[in-house]
Amino acid sequence: MAEGRHPLEQTLGHAFELRALLEQALRHRGALGSKSTLVSNERLEFLGDRVLGLIVADMLLRAFPDEDEGALAQRFAALASAPALDEVAGKIGLAEYVKVAPGQRADEADTSVLPDALEAVIGALYFDGGLEAARNFVVTQWEPLLKTAIAPPKDAKTALQEWAQARALPLPVYEVMDESGPAHAPLFKMTAAIQGYAMAHGEGRTKRLATQAAATALLTTLPKGKA
Repeated sequence: MAEGRHPLEQTLGHAFELRALLEQALRHRGALGSKSTLVSNERLEFLGDRVLGLIVADMLLRAFPDEDEGALAQRFAALASAPALDEVAGKIGLAEYVKVAPGQRADEADTSVLPDALEAVIGALYFDGGLEAARNFVVTQWEPLLKTAIAPPKDAKTALQEWAQARALPLPVYEVMDESGPAHAPLFKMTAAIQGYAMAHGEGRTKRLATQAAATALLTTLPKGKA
């Protein structure tokens, strides 16, 4: 490794011209003090989310030329989800390099620190090396995930809705029960309910994740088999 290079660059497959971009991508807002003049990774995360989406969509169109938009959308949702980002972040050891608030861990459960940082890193790759640099990294890391999905995945919220519709029941109802935790690591608690059945609870670092957790919990209590 060349002198002065960041140890993560070899894993990313890109030597940064602007080293500050990578450093910014690894800087969570919780790490910034009140008087800090540094910039967090939130803007790069915003960019990286869109770059990742474009590359994953392109990968799916090439890998599954005969699937319709609905099936592709389900695959896309899984591959661009926080769990997928968490998996890739863990594989490349990203937590070791992310700067967070004192006393906080980048890989702490129920936070979005690692998924957000990975999206920021993808944004930094795009800014510094263009789409090709970002694509090389995403394809390398996401191809194994894409190949393991033989059938389009179905998220819990969709499965729960289909369960209710198959039995001519009203659609599931979701409600926020509580929101706690610091601004950089919120925790949401949601309920999921279907008419005539006991409600279930779920938690997550975003409302979407908490909703999915609640839907999953409710599905485990419902009768199996056809209506």
